[in-house]
Amino acid sequence: MAREFSRTDRVGQQIHKEVASILQHEFKHRDPRLGMVTVSDVEVSRDLAYAKVFVTIYADDDDKIKQQLEILDDNKGFVRSLLAKRMSMRTVPAIRFLQDKSITEGVRLSALLTETVNKDKERARKAGRDPDAEEQE
Repeated sequence: MAREFSRTDRVGQQIHKEVASILQHEFKHRDPRLGMVTVSDVEVSRDLAYAKVFVTIYADDDDKIKQQLEILDDNKGFVRSLLAKRMSMRTVPAIRFLQDKSITEGVRLSALLTETVNKDKERARKAGRDPDAEEQE
């Protein structure tokens, strides 16, 4: 029977779990400037030498987001050293932090859809129709 997950997937899941724990528990004491950050995904190269860690940064300002990414990038050696202590691997992949924009993009699209629906309802009301009654049919 074939394995469900490849080794890179399993290593990626473990790195995801450990980096999230490191950022939540150890890293906030080292650099309190880091705001609310969530690890959303990890992609590991086939040779297990490199890992892209996708993080979601909860900030509104682009400058603040860039600052948060710089803080993570400056401390990636610290994160990697803690990761090496927690994982039983011969070599730990080099880490690269990247911003995951999928959640913020989803929120933006949801807001656009809501705005469009509200505009359509307003147009229907101006045309003399009741959009709420049409939805129930």
